[in-house]
Amino acid sequence: MSISPESPQPADRVFLITGASSGIGAATARRACADGWRVVLAARSRERLEALADELGGAERALAIPCDVSEWEDQQRMVAAALSAFGGIDVVFANAGFGGPRGFLKDTPEHWREMILTNIYGAALTLRATIPALTDSRGHLLLTSSVAGRRVLPGSMYSCTKHAVTAMGEAARQDLHGTGIRVTLIEPGMTDTPFFDNPPTDALQDDDIARAVIYAISQPAHVDVNEILVRPTAQQG
Repeated sequence: MSISPESPQPADRVFLITGASSGIGAATARRACADGWRVVLAARSRERLEALADELGGAERALAIPCDVSEWEDQQRMVAAALSAFGGIDVVFANAGFGGPRGFLKDTPEHWREMILTNIYGAALTLRATIPALTDSRGHLLLTSSVAGRRVLPGSMYSCTKHAVTAMGEAARQDLHGTGIRVTLIEPGMTDTPFFDNPPTDALQDDDIARAVIYAISQPAHVDVNEILVRPTAQQG
């Protein structure tokens, strides 16, 4: 099948990732760059972002933007910098998030507040900040939820936040119908990421999830992979 010269190729396209400094975000950035995408890397850690951007080819291929996703001004600045540097945004991966101890008496209210602001409010702000650019490009929006966003875990505020992200993904898909924007929920099972203090055994790797992201965005424009729920073979629940 021939591709028309007007069809944008990955080397001409821009992939924005929040939570990009480590874990699934960094693995996805590496996969995307290997496939020819330019990437916009957003997270709170400037030092790790800049090191990753250098690894991926420097300013012409990877833009590092320090961003606290729970701050609207940071999100607006992130989008403005991406558009200024690369002229558009074709894929957005709202991936920033973190967890905490299970048990409603095990964690602190302060940590809960930060988790809810990052995992839910931060994801919503990323949608709000990037939808205009994605509408222009008829692009693709992805959100990181979790198996825990489908199956409630005992006493887990993290699970509560990911249920909200799962609902947000479907709400966005319906809201954006007719714009040409595709929406995909990425729902990892147990994954060995910096998220855990004690790494789990027999878990997925960050790159396993990155490959699922690349699969979703690689489909023809008329195909919208709405959800990818992926568990390690060893995980029953």
